[in-house]
Amino acid sequence: MLINKIKVFYIKYEDYASPLFLLGGFVFDNLTLRRIDLWAENLMMIIYLGIALVGVLFINFFHAGRIQYLFFKKFAVYFPFILQFVFGGLFSAFFIFYFRSASIGTSWLFILMLATILVGNEKFQKRYLRFNFQISIFFIALFSYMVFALPIFLGRMGVGIFLLSGIFSLVFAGLIIFLVFKVQKIKFNKNNRAVVSIVSIYVIFNFLYFLNIIPPIPLVLKEDNVYHEVKKIQSGYEVSLEPFTWRGLFNREDSMIHWQKGKPVYYYSAIFAPTKISANIFHRWSYFDITKGNWVISDTLSFKITGGRDGGYRGYSFKYGMKPGKWRVDVVTDRGQILGGKKFEVVEVNIPPKLEKRIR
Repeated sequence: MLINKIKVFYIKYEDYASPLFLLGGFVFDNLTLRRIDLWAENLMMIIYLGIALVGVLFINFFHAGRIQYLFFKKFAVYFPFILQFVFGGLFSAFFIFYFRSASIGTSWLFILMLATILVGNEKFQKRYLRFNFQISIFFIALFSYMVFALPIFLGRMGVGIFLLSGIFSLVFAGLIIFLVFKVQKIKFNKNNRAVVSIVSIYVIFNFLYFLNIIPPIPLVLKEDNVYHEVKKIQSGYEVSLEPFTWRGLFNREDSMIHWQKGKPVYYYSAIFAPTKISANIFHRWSYFDITKGNWVISDTLSFKITGGRDGGYRGYSFKYGMKPGKWRVDVVTDRGQILGGKKFEVVEVNIPPKLEKRIR
């Protein structure tokens, strides 16, 4: 049988095939996954979640003796492979979408968690036979999806939407546990590890969210930079910047802005949001205080973005009263979640630097 030959081949070369499949699948997903609010991307993730749900129920119904059809019995051995495949696809997509929305400095822990599950999934095949592990991974996948799916479908973001996504995921997982326990005739007080597991995961997600460690998905910082001037024109935004040089790249001058006293410095950003979503965004200007050894907030300037544009909603802020030294502009949501930002050094000069203009 062809399927048996494929399985034998895979087992024989598993140590080589698994990393190649993981890398190939990740590269393919990164090239093909476009906007997080497109119906095709969401349909794919919903189908994967549906297959995972069917797989979890099938494995446990089969072990409980509730599935007697010979056709299904022949394929029962392959369902852990199916779970491994769909969870791999889901967490590959989640990693890509969350990474695009993340500021690594603040969200590295959550990104690392997704990466660990994605990489570890290649070794989880035998674990997918255990219900406690199945429901835990399914709950993480469902919660990770609902965190950005509900804002997209409802056209709103915020604490209430996050809590709603968590409650929905918790109730849905609870119904699965109830159904499996009933079919397997397991009493809750004799095996409550599945419940403890998903409640623990729920608490961890909330802990990470309220500490602003979970990225502000579905928002994405598409582009940002510091300029000498930004002007809105009919075709977009005209920016004035110092010409790029390879020498400057290697001498870190690419992150310097040569500034004349009395002139402002501009920060430009393009932030993607799904079509129906609007959000308040802040440009938080900070400088590094050498005497205190920390960053000090100088100004926080706000504007509202509306979603739908592929390249992101464009906006800028500017600041007078600069001084030489290290500066940073963070792009922040109204909850304090950091989308990204730019570090640069202000160097005072007496002669105006040579500038070139570009359209954004």
